[in-house]
Amino acid sequence: MLTQLRQDHANMARLLHVLHLKHKTLAGGDRPNFRLIREVVDYILDYMSGFTIPLERICSEQLVARESQIDELSTRLADDYQHLHEQLMRLSQDIDMILMDGVMPMDKFADDLRSYLDAHRAYLRAEREELFPLIREHFDEDDLARLSRELPAQAEAELARLQEAYPELYTEFREAPSPLAS
Repeated sequence: MLTQLRQDHANMARLLHVLHLKHKTLAGGDRPNFRLIREVVDYILDYMSGFTIPLERICSEQLVARESQIDELSTRLADDYQHLHEQLMRLSQDIDMILMDGVMPMDKFADDLRSYLDAHRAYLRAEREELFPLIREHFDEDDLARLSRELPAQAEAELARLQEAYPELYTEFREAPSPLAS
């Protein structure tokens, strides 16, 4: 299960790398493929609601029941997640405006995209460095098996959906460097 969580993190980091490349294009004064950015944002929003929210809920419930000090971490991660979701929703609305040829200052969009990327990377780091060790420490094999069964989406199913629904994004995703070593 922890291997699966690490793989999911690596996949999300690769998606963030794709967005980072689009941000670099934009910061360099060129127009990135906003339809591809739309695909990434939609995919991440779907993934967050289908996987991240249940993961946080299940882990928090089980960990807080075992160690009360975990409540602070759980609350902080939930607040960080809420902030990430709000940032991503604003980006989604801005992308809609751009794709409909509405007026959107590109420097503001670039700043918002950079802020989102930084926040999401920090969130992944907090999960990897703080939450995952607690799962490793407090969950036995039965707990991990139950967690695996309760989570609605797994990385392979999500990647298959990504490949089918967003072929251009999937190509860029596959070409992004794997962050597993980090």
